[in-house]
Amino acid sequence: MVYCNPQGYCYTGERFVVLFRRKKKTKNQAVNDIPDDLWEECPSCRQLLYTKELEENLWVCSKCDYHFRLSVQQRLAITADPGTVEVCDDDLPLVDPLAFSEYLEKAQKAREKTGVDEAVMTSLCKIQDIPVGLGIMNLAFIGGSMGWVVGEKITRLIERCIKLRRPVVMISASGGARMQESLISLMQMPKTAAACGKLAAARLPYISVLTDPTYGGVTASFAFLGDVILAEPGAAMGFAGPRVVEVTKMKMPPGVQTAEFQYGHGMIDMLVPRKQLRETLALILQWCTAGRGEFHHGGR
Repeated sequence: MVYCNPQGYCYTGERFVVLFRRKKKTKNQAVNDIPDDLWEECPSCRQLLYTKELEENLWVCSKCDYHFRLSVQQRLAITADPGTVEVCDDDLPLVDPLAFSEYLEKAQKAREKTGVDEAVMTSLCKIQDIPVGLGIMNLAFIGGSMGWVVGEKITRLIERCIKLRRPVVMISASGGARMQESLISLMQMPKTAAACGKLAAARLPYISVLTDPTYGGVTASFAFLGDVILAEPGAAMGFAGPRVVEVTKMKMPPGVQTAEFQYGHGMIDMLVPRKQLRETLALILQWCTAGRGEFHHGGR
């Protein structure tokens, strides 16, 4: 009879022999056994957060309330009613009006990486049963920059909503105009601003939501033209980023390019934590459309 202990030593009745040895994991092996997406580090407080809990908290740090940046898919999932989304104008081609070196290759790689066609996704959907036109900008697509396609999609969304008598909600996250399209990208500023003017003339509500970050030509056009302007806490915003301003040797007060500063100086109507954003949008839409049944529980 042979008796073995867990360490692999066995007694044969006369002596101990080693029949097997359990392999010890090295430090690197132990680390590699942990899935890459199990934990997330908060960029603000540097605490490790369990990914599942972070997702349940809508990607807001439970330690310091830092709002993580979201993809279009994540933002759409927490904003629109499930099963109501009809994506618009996702077939517009990539354009290179100035034959900018490697621009088309970069844009194509961005499409493959993000799974979306451009730096904005536009759709018709419902938010708590209220039909709206919804635009969501994608920071992961060339910095959420606004070129011809982005301006065209936003303009088409607004014009479509005028015909359908729908409010518009735009969620911005952008570094500004796309430099590879130069003047053509800058022309998207008056183009989208004119579309917002048409929406106002049609007496349809426009709610703009600013997320981290919102800069440049987007800030200077449709992002700050909302009837109601909301922002997530801690979002950075301004016309030019801090590094650009530093080149001019101008000094800005601390925190000037934050949602809190803009709210304190009357540029933003409300600071809304992400957990409350969907309900806040629905409430504002109800206020703006009170007594106008065309927006409620019907309509395309």
